[in-house]
Amino acid sequence: MSKIPRLNEILKEELAAAVNREVGLPNALITITYVECSADLKRAKVGVSVLPDNLAGTALRKLAAGTGELVRILKSRVKLRQLPHLIWEFDATEREAGKIEKLIAGIDENDEDID
Repeated sequence: MSKIPRLNEILKEELAAAVNREVGLPNALITITYVECSADLKRAKVGVSVLPDNLAGTALRKLAAGTGELVRILKSRVKLRQLPHLIWEFDATEREAGKIEKLIAGIDENDEDID
């Protein structure tokens, strides 16, 4: 395994633990879905899934505001010369998967009506 995918996985695990401890959002679940470091390791896109969806904007604002604290925690846990700049992104994969599941369930119900 090359360096960048391994670093992505380590940062994902550490960020997930730190976010759960440091960035509390009542009545919401924040999940780190992916981390993608650039080839030069200067930036890292961090995918965030939020349930319920209507709190996504609030969660991203809290994450952006808490980035300094999260970076401090990462520096103590991950030994790198310089941590990449974190760029928070909303990951809508869960939302889209839910829509697809509803569509499939609707198709199945229609098939039963035809029989």
